[in-house]
Amino acid sequence: MAVPKGKVSKARRNSRNSANFKATAPTLVECPKCHEMKESHRACKKCGTYKNETVKVVEKKSK
Repeated sequence: MAVPKGKVSKARRNSRNSANFKATAPTLVECPKCHEMKESHRACKKCGTYKNETVKVVEKKSK
């Protein structure tokens, strides 16, 4: 039966997978209608279009 030879410290345990982890920023593309930057394959938050079709109505903020 396999038994660990010694205690693994918290630092060694937590750093085991840290070499393979890399945080990346989301890829942004330009909206063809309003030219705002948006995430690819998502509806635009400013104008509400996706693939040149309006999929949700966005209300404009009034002051």
